[in-house]
Amino acid sequence: MKTRRRPYSEQRPTDLGGGVWSVPVPIPGNPLGYTLVYAIESPAGPVLIDAGWNHPDAWLALRDGLASLGVDVREVRGVVVTHFHPDHAGLAGRVREESGAWIAMHEADAALVRLMREFGDGPHRDFQAGMLRRAGAGAVEVEEVTANRPSPPALPDRELRDGQLVDLPGRDLRAIWTPGHTPGHLCLRLQDADRLFTGDHVLPGITPHVGVYPYDRTDVDPLGDFLLSLEKVAGLGELEALPAHEWTFPDAAGRAREIRAHHEEKLTDLAALLAEADRPLTIWEVAERMTWNRPWPELSGMLRGMAAGEAAAHLRALEARGVVRRTPEPESQEAAPESWTHAGTEPVRFALHS
Repeated sequence: MKTRRRPYSEQRPTDLGGGVWSVPVPIPGNPLGYTLVYAIESPAGPVLIDAGWNHPDAWLALRDGLASLGVDVREVRGVVVTHFHPDHAGLAGRVREESGAWIAMHEADAALVRLMREFGDGPHRDFQAGMLRRAGAGAVEVEEVTANRPSPPALPDRELRDGQLVDLPGRDLRAIWTPGHTPGHLCLRLQDADRLFTGDHVLPGITPHVGVYPYDRTDVDPLGDFLLSLEKVAGLGELEALPAHEWTFPDAAGRAREIRAHHEEKLTDLAALLAEADRPLTIWEVAERMTWNRPWPELSGMLRGMAAGEAAAHLRALEARGVVRRTPEPESQEAAPESWTHAGTEPVRFALHS
């Protein structure tokens, strides 16, 4: 699906009605352009959904954007972070410094933030480098992907679980756990207005990146998590979607079904690719042969690393269905890259109920 995403320069803070506002916050140097931060009005003060990237220009955009809508950032009661990525959680700590607001996120992402802050970026960088080498990446790609990582976000004050009511007096805002993009990704359902803040889980024009989780085990299935989370959203009924990127749209459930169908098709294509290969392939070789939004030689090292992560996630999902297998086995500590081959079984397609 082609996007209708407008550049950041054309975005404006917007009153969406029903006591909800959106503020575009720029992401420097990122083709996504901006994060849509939402503010929800309550008698006790507004609560933000996400906060944006930690950068001076982003902070000014958030502060001034809220002010243009009549919201003083010093009055913010809390920040619910949909997931720990820097374009969502980066400014949460700054908002807390200015207003004394609490920060909340799902307990699974909170655990990752604690690890990052306790041990610094070194272990995460080493983990990522090891995953890339095991995927078959070269030294240049490993260095490019692991260099210049942003600082970890602020620790949350509160941890949310699936179905938990958010502290927003006078409103009914509930956490919906939707793992896949991250292990603790949250959507937030505003039940008194039939709205769903979808974070990066359901976007109108693009599909979110689903790779391997930070510090994860090789038997974890992020794409499987993501597909189940899409089914969960599809089961919520017809809700207006307020995503973290691009634009709002009327039917979160319908778009969830579209994204699920996209990944099922991608899984079928990947199974066929391995069935036709004359030898086992590394994750990097699989990624080179998959279809992306531009030819492989035109992708930067960073984008190739992300593509390899997506390839790994799709391979793990097929492995969970018994369609492909890997060598060496997941428990092996050998330095040799993993190789993947077709297991000789037919792909299983999982239908998403309407």
